[in-house]
Amino acid sequence: MQERPLGRTGEMKFDIFVGVKRIMNPASSDQVVLEDKRDLDQKIPLNTISMDNSAQHHSCLMTPVEAGGPPGGWDQSFPQTFPGQQLLADPMASMAMQYGQSIAGQGKQMVEEKLEKYVSISKVKYYFAVDTGYVMKKLGLLFFPFTHRDWTVRFNNQNEPVAPRYDVNAPDLYIPSMAFVTYILIAGYILGSQNRFSPEQLGMQASSALGWSLVEIAILFFALYLSNVTPYVKVFDLIAFCSYKYVCMVAALIACISFKSLGYYVALGYCTLSLGFFLIRTLRVLILPKTTADHFSSSGRHSSYLLLGISIIQPILMYVLTKHLVSPSPALDVKV
Repeated sequence: MQERPLGRTGEMKFDIFVGVKRIMNPASSDQVVLEDKRDLDQKIPLNTISMDNSAQHHSCLMTPVEAGGPPGGWDQSFPQTFPGQQLLADPMASMAMQYGQSIAGQGKQMVEEKLEKYVSISKVKYYFAVDTGYVMKKLGLLFFPFTHRDWTVRFNNQNEPVAPRYDVNAPDLYIPSMAFVTYILIAGYILGSQNRFSPEQLGMQASSALGWSLVEIAILFFALYLSNVTPYVKVFDLIAFCSYKYVCMVAALIACISFKSLGYYVALGYCTLSLGFFLIRTLRVLILPKTTADHFSSSGRHSSYLLLGISIIQPILMYVLTKHLVSPSPALDVKV
């Protein structure tokens, strides 16, 4: 065993090869006492300040794993908290949260009750009960109604019309709403291609289309009231049938983008015929049988004129809402 030079009196050294300690006796510089590690704690002098300082320095450099701590570097037994945990644990805060939720639920119920007096939510949901198959068939019926044979609306055992997904002749509001949004977007695209686009133009297009639609619905509903067939035609049915024109408007604008003004007029003329035929055949089932069996009576003639008026007003509105997008007014060049 190789001996190492000993330091000052009372200084402790460790031999890493044999695992024992050597302590120098203050009385004799040659005496070496070999102690077992089990008696280490009992034999360490109290005045070994240099050892204590070095041990503290070594403990500061040790990693949490070397120091006997958890691998994560912190005491995992200490409860970890997150922001707001004390607030949730507070009973007063929990009571306040429950009270707020109850108030929100009562407010929602009150709003639904108020809306139910004017607009039935369940009835509105009926017009959006569609699927992909119905949408494809309905679009085909709008553009090619001449080959369709059965125009009757189906009813269930409770004498209520079935959902649109089960009957292609049933009116819906999904296709008109999507066609309206598409019309606004295509109008914005055309205005941009003509260097006339601005964010306000989209709002003007939407408000103009909604304004004309409201006027149209009001006039037609008043005409139905005069014809004494208002109880048989629902308001949402009339809105759906009068809003199918947006599908034809989208088709005409797409034709305008692809084939300029010639494509627009051709598409508009064909859509006028197809939409008129579709409306006459569909609304005739809802209106004419409810008036009288004699179609030459006064009420029968009024209903026939009403059907004809509905079919004529649709292409007029289609032209009014799309003409300015096809042939814009020429800009005046102002010379300074």
